[in-house]
Amino acid sequence: MEEKILNARKGLMPLMLLVAAFALSVIALIAGISLVENNTLGGVLIAISVAWLSLGWIPCMGVKVLKPQEALVLTLFGKYVGTLKEEGIYYVNPFVSAVNPASRTTLRQSGDVNSSERAITTSNGTQNQVVPTKKISLKVMTLNNNKQKINDCLGNPVEIGIAVIWRVNDTAKAVFAVDNYKEFLSLQCDAALRDIVRLYPYDVAQNVDTTGDGEPDEGSLRGSSEIVASRIRKEIQNRVQEAGLEILEARITYLAYAPEIAAVMLQRQQASAIIDARKMIVDGAVGMVEMALNKLNEGGMVELDEERKAAMVSNLLVVLCGNKDAQPIVNSGSLY
Repeated sequence: MEEKILNARKGLMPLMLLVAAFALSVIALIAGISLVENNTLGGVLIAISVAWLSLGWIPCMGVKVLKPQEALVLTLFGKYVGTLKEEGIYYVNPFVSAVNPASRTTLRQSGDVNSSERAITTSNGTQNQVVPTKKISLKVMTLNNNKQKINDCLGNPVEIGIAVIWRVNDTAKAVFAVDNYKEFLSLQCDAALRDIVRLYPYDVAQNVDTTGDGEPDEGSLRGSSEIVASRIRKEIQNRVQEAGLEILEARITYLAYAPEIAAVMLQRQQASAIIDARKMIVDGAVGMVEMALNKLNEGGMVELDEERKAAMVSNLLVVLCGNKDAQPIVNSGSLY
């Protein structure tokens, strides 16, 4: 079902007429009471006034007031008649009814879906229940889903949370295509997040294809967060398109290994860092030893046999690669 913008007339003039009619009915009622004893005109005025005061609320139901970025989806005896979107006062058929199946559903910043009435805590500590409204908000809203535990492509459990920026784009689809568009969005965010996270490793891993082109790449949840977030946004958009929702942005707000393997993975990262550092140190030490030997040979200062060269190389590597500062021993005697 496609959205149909309702071209309702402005309701300021009908509202003024209704107020004037109520005022006139009160005046007529007072005048009728004063004339009822003298002639029948008083009885007629009383009857008309009582009838209007009793049934005049029915035409008043056609007055609708909209604030900026609000919409009303109207139905008449079960048939969709249109949507009011622009702010202002409107007058429509008094028998139309507004429809919003998600009026009692609140997507809180914590990501919880609460289907009860919203409670607001006042300054004195009391809670006031906010009556659900049938109006649909067209504002940009945030869904901050709770952290989820998902296995990455290597089978490691990862905890991840996302924030989704969204808004209602088609009110007719949001109301009639799904049962509750807010709950539908929350569930689809969870499903899309699981589908995308399973394609990536937490950190860069060898022989892993995250793009689907058949070639290994360096994609990861930790190093390619922008790309992962973009894929999550597109996946959510594809899932909620039929509900008339638009996903503006999706961002990863939390990413970590699950607690049961966090300590082990930290040790693994530390070991990898130590190995990389040692490799760099050894490469530098070998280069320095090679440079020292070349300098000695070029200058002809000292001629060393193979055994002395091996001893010199060993001593230099110990000094350059050791964790602690070496304590030199000076040989005051002959070199041989």
